[in-house]
Amino acid sequence: MELRQLKYFIKAAELQNFTDAAAAVFITQSTLSQQIKQLEDELQLPLFDRVAKRVRLTEAGKFFLPYAQKTIREAEDGRDMLKDLMNLQSGTLTVGTTYGLTNLLTKAVLDFSAKYPDIKLQIGFGTTQDLIAQLEQGKLDMMLSFMPEQETPSVQSEKIFSSCLALIVHSGHPLAQMKQVNLRQLNEIPLLLPSAGYSIRNYLDSVLQKHHVMPNVKMEVNDIHMLLQLVDTGRWATVLMGSSAFNHPGLQAVKITGAGMTREATIAWPRNAYRKRSALALAKSLAAYATDYHVNEKGVPA
Repeated sequence: MELRQLKYFIKAAELQNFTDAAAAVFITQSTLSQQIKQLEDELQLPLFDRVAKRVRLTEAGKFFLPYAQKTIREAEDGRDMLKDLMNLQSGTLTVGTTYGLTNLLTKAVLDFSAKYPDIKLQIGFGTTQDLIAQLEQGKLDMMLSFMPEQETPSVQSEKIFSSCLALIVHSGHPLAQMKQVNLRQLNEIPLLLPSAGYSIRNYLDSVLQKHHVMPNVKMEVNDIHMLLQLVDTGRWATVLMGSSAFNHPGLQAVKITGAGMTREATIAWPRNAYRKRSALALAKSLAAYATDYHVNEKGVPA
């Protein structure tokens, strides 16, 4: 069943004459008759009674007509929406992000929404593991996380900046003025850490195990925002990516020394899926602001 067949059927039903219908859709009468006959053969029911030069809908034709009209209408609506989407005039963009990239995304979103006010943004937070699952299920157009740049059968990611693992403390904390701390010093510092399931926690645990370090963990929190609020009281410290301290004037990021302390922030896409122009526009804005976050092994974000 083809859309053109449905269009021919609708026009013939409207004009009750194959010759007039053919002229209205700019084809020959024989072509229109052939296409409608093919449609009837596929449906295995006659749609028209042929009476002399006139035609009229059969009972099956009357029943089928509103469905054909709905199909054509929805197809045309979809075509119009795609035109708008390609012109960045409308549409929805669904983005998933981990908390450590909130500040970068906020800056990019402000820029993006000013340029494309009619694009509806849907932003959700989650762990890297949860977001990857949503990306694979087609629930996200793109995601931001500290997942290494990679390609899998279902996901493709690209680096936007690097960030160092850092001790996050209140600006009045005794360690706030230090340029760096050694990983083994975490044995002595009362820490709050993200709960298991967060990518940063899994990464930190692997680093600590590799260096045989047992951190002094006082509390685990399943919400990064609350975690930073508690650190902001000055009673505890935490270990996150240095970029997490951005836009938190009361907090200080102190680089943790050692090999393998730098991670890549990436944009991940569903592999082999169409990338919306709105998603590419947001990615461009993210890349522009990411230059403020980029660091190397020598320091935390400036």
